[in-house]
Amino acid sequence: MSATLLLVAIALVSASGVPGLCLPPRSRSGPALAFLCTGAASLLGGAAAVLALEGRGGDSLHLPWSLPGAELAIRVDPLAGIFLLPIFLISWLSSGYGLSSPSQGEHPEYGRRLRFFFGLLVGGMALLVGAENGIAFLMGWEAMALSAFFLIATEERRPEVREASFIYLAATHLGSLALFAFFAVLFATTGGLTLAPLAPGVLSPATADALFILALFGFGLKAGLFPLQFWLPAAHAQSPSHISAILSGVMIKMGVYGVVRFCALIPDPPLWWGALLISLGCLSGVLGVAFALGQHDLKRLLAYHSIENIGIIFIGLGLALIGRSTGQIEWVVLGLGGALLHVWNHGLFKALLFLAAGSVVRATHTREIDQLGGLARRMPITALGFLIGAVAICGLPPLNGFVSELAVFLGLFEAGTASGWESAAPLIAIPALGFIGGLALLCFVKVFGVVFLGEPRHSCAAAAVESPRSSLVPLLVLGAACLWIGVLPGTITPWFDAAVENWLPRAAGSGLGTVTTEIPAIASLLPVGAITATGISLLVAFATGAIFLARRRSIAIATPAPSRAGDRVHEPLVTWGCGYAAPSARMQYTASSFAAEIVRFLRGVLLPRTTMEPVTGMFPTRAAHQSEVVDVVLDRTIIPGLRGVAWLFSWFRLLQRGRIHAYLLYIFLTLLLLLVLN
Repeated sequence: MSATLLLVAIALVSASGVPGLCLPPRSRSGPALAFLCTGAASLLGGAAAVLALEGRGGDSLHLPWSLPGAELAIRVDPLAGIFLLPIFLISWLSSGYGLSSPSQGEHPEYGRRLRFFFGLLVGGMALLVGAENGIAFLMGWEAMALSAFFLIATEERRPEVREASFIYLAATHLGSLALFAFFAVLFATTGGLTLAPLAPGVLSPATADALFILALFGFGLKAGLFPLQFWLPAAHAQSPSHISAILSGVMIKMGVYGVVRFCALIPDPPLWWGALLISLGCLSGVLGVAFALGQHDLKRLLAYHSIENIGIIFIGLGLALIGRSTGQIEWVVLGLGGALLHVWNHGLFKALLFLAAGSVVRATHTREIDQLGGLARRMPITALGFLIGAVAICGLPPLNGFVSELAVFLGLFEAGTASGWESAAPLIAIPALGFIGGLALLCFVKVFGVVFLGEPRHSCAAAAVESPRSSLVPLLVLGAACLWIGVLPGTITPWFDAAVENWLPRAAGSGLGTVTTEIPAIASLLPVGAITATGISLLVAFATGAIFLARRRSIAIATPAPSRAGDRVHEPLVTWGCGYAAPSARMQYTASSFAAEIVRFLRGVLLPRTTMEPVTGMFPTRAAHQSEVVDVVLDRTIIPGLRGVAWLFSWFRLLQRGRIHAYLLYIFLTLLLLLVLN
């Protein structure tokens, strides 16, 4: 039943943009039909996922396929269900947000193409998650990869958009080549392409290691794992905002799904696999948030935080692999359970942040943080949505990011108490995860303060107005979901218990050693009751404080001037302005000045480009400070390297003179050389 529902959902969402191709560009029927089809597909796909998570799915659907060695094999198990729910939920909300996006109104020529490839993107992701056969998996993977390219290149008239889309295209095909090699080795070794757990002894250790490296490269490139993240910041920044939401919130998780699914196939993962994943996760988390601190482009900053959160997910997955290698079932439950929960949480709050940022960009026509300010008064619901997402991504209660990061933290502390080598990587990850959280908090204090508080720094911010309802409803739904998981995590943890049990091999000698006890529930290892009590207490405190401040403000505004001497006056609350009689927007912190100290502290890694006009003289007329942090992999490694290769090959142009006499001379010299050698 669940497999059939999923197949119908894939067909429906993949065709959602087709009716719009037959309608005029400015027709309202095309976007409405695409939204309705996406909604119906989301309900069917979500139902299939819930059935699998409740233990009523797991059936397979096998249909003949004309491709040699392939079949359309669909199966929805609990692990697939965990990834299918955010695919369909976030795609539906993003589709609703896109009804009022500039691509539909100001640029209708982009709208039809955008809706068509949006449906193919969602259908491709759902197909690869539900695929039980390697060929079907690759079909879904390529549909996803190519659709994302056309979505990133929506506004292809802009040079920066074309550059970002072609960098993505090169990166995604490089990853696809690694996956083709992965499935070729798997077929040569096992004789089949079925994605089912392998029996112990089927793979030699060398073959298993080769498959792991290929999978880590191919899937890690899609996930944005450092140093394979070079395509991600520009691609997410240059896409339409509701496309950025699904790229960051869902698509990069397909790389995570690939690694998780591969690890479920291998019965005995060695210890170094988990240690490597933890190390790469720490590197991605720390550098992702560090580079985010130095950004001035709002969407590019959010893109770097996707790299950070992918790092957190891989830390949890690495801990689960170490637990399987050493037979520590609690490490597996906390590590994998925390990683999968963070897949959900990051999808929710990152989609929320990108959609809120899209509302800001649409209202102000700029992504430059230093040109914004004072938007909380002009766009209160957008500001509230961004604030919820910011608190969630920082891992603070009472929102969902706290729960998943706490699970990973507890698992790392459990593993850190071990006496063997298996505790080395977790001990390194504990301070790294704390450092990531501290830098994330600093970064979002900067972003929210500069963008939404204070006074407008430019006329574009002063003229901003709130977004239409079709854009605000997805923000409210995503914010409510973040709050629900953060306050009531016990309502969803049984689904993650089913996914963890599905991921663990059950055969004897499968890497769990002598563990014979039942797999503990995630809720039994997490202080779920304390999390709920803390969340409710914080919500009550926030509500009380907000009501108190609102009443004080209303009293201060409504209090009339004293009518006679001796009357008591209720003075309104006034913020101390450092003695300035007429403060202006220029007296506020900018994004550069707020992050200047931490960027300077991390300058050995970030390598910032700083431009400064120092203050001089008794009465200075002009002073400026600006810093720029570019991607260390793309802008400082790959592009200079490619330029060096191009320079090297440019010397061969000396041989290409366009003269037939020179070419005859080359042929004569070549023949002469061959005669001498023989």
